[in-house]
Amino acid sequence: MITILPLGPAHQPAVESLLDARFGPARHNRTAYRLREQATPLAGASLVAMAGDRLVGSLQCWPIQLKTLAGDGLPLILLGPVAVAADCEGQGVASSLMQASLAVLDAADSPPVLLIGDAPFYGRFGFSAAATRLWSLPGPVDHDRLLLRGPGTGLPRFGAVVPAHGVAGPASKVA
Repeated sequence: MITILPLGPAHQPAVESLLDARFGPARHNRTAYRLREQATPLAGASLVAMAGDRLVGSLQCWPIQLKTLAGDGLPLILLGPVAVAADCEGQGVASSLMQASLAVLDAADSPPVLLIGDAPFYGRFGFSAAATRLWSLPGPVDHDRLLLRGPGTGLPRFGAVVPAHGVAGPASKVA
């Protein structure tokens, strides 16, 4: 039985071990890590999956921004990394984490949610690369994997339009 809980400080060592196991220690060199520099995971929307006392999955959300060509800062939420223990893959853990986190974000009327990931998986949750094709990030990115859930993705709760051009980065550095 998997239980989804809010991420807490006591979970952090196990989360780091899981992320190292799934993505390797060089994961800190990825563009997504540059996006969330100096940020704190969002309470409530950052979650862990527990099988008894064992952490078997994690999902974190971070505040970031998109700086428009006009110089305005549009708040965004960066979702990720999402990680599941190798022996729990295929059991719906990542989907459960996604559904729970997005429910929290939706209830809070959050800004649009951005992630870097596989469109076939994340598309099931309303993510699309259509609105982000001309965005820049603080490092290399495959624009087919730069996915947004929000304006321009066909979700009715998002009425605003996101800019076609912009630079995504840490909220502390982009504003």
